[in-house]
Amino acid sequence: MTVDLVVPPGAGWIGEVPAGQRLRITDLYGNQAVDTLLYDAHDYANRYSAVDTIREQGSLYLTTGSRLLSVDGDVLATIVEDTCGRHDTVGGACAKESNVVRYGMSTRHQHACRTTFLRQIALWGDGLTKRDLTHNINFFMNVPLTPAGGLTFEDGVSAPGKYVELRAERDILLLISNCPQINNPCNGYDPTPISLTDFAP
Repeated sequence: MTVDLVVPPGAGWIGEVPAGQRLRITDLYGNQAVDTLLYDAHDYANRYSAVDTIREQGSLYLTTGSRLLSVDGDVLATIVEDTCGRHDTVGGACAKESNVVRYGMSTRHQHACRTTFLRQIALWGDGLTKRDLTHNINFFMNVPLTPAGGLTFEDGVSAPGKYVELRAERDILLLISNCPQINNPCNGYDPTPISLTDFAP
C-alpha cells in the first residue's frame, strides 16, 4: 500500500495498513478534526475500543505512546509521533441526528462524519456495516471534560502542519472522515483539508 493524498473536508478514506507500517495524518491548515476508526484487518469485529484504551493507559486523552486497543484487548496501533499533543476519544462522531439535538432542525440536512463513514464502507464493500461504526478517535479535536463530568467542544489545540503518526501493530483497516462540522469550534467553524502519508517499516 502507498498512501500520499489530500482529503478535503467532508470527504473520507478507507484502507488497510499492514503491520509495522506508519501512517501520518497532517492538519494542513490547523484547527481541523479527523474522525478515525480502526479495525483488525482480518476480523472487523475486533475493532477500536475507547473504553479499553482509556482504562489501560489511565488517561482520557491520546498522544505519543498511546496504544490504541481493540475490544479484545489487542494493540491495533501506537501513536509514535505527535506534534499536536492531545487528541480526543470520547466526543464521538458528528451525525445528522446529533446535529439536530445540539444545534436545531436547521442543521438536519448538513453533512456529518457518520454519513462519510457510511459512504466509505459502502465503497469498501467487504463486510463492514453501519453496526461496525462505534467508538472513534477525533485526532486534533479538543473536548475538555468539565468538573461535573460533561464534555465541551472547544477551539482546537492544533496548528498548520501539526501531525500525528500511527504505527500499525498488526494488519489494520483505517476508516477516516475529515470532519465537515461547522456548528462548533472543533474545526474553527471552517473545515479544511488534511493529508495522509504512509512510511515503510
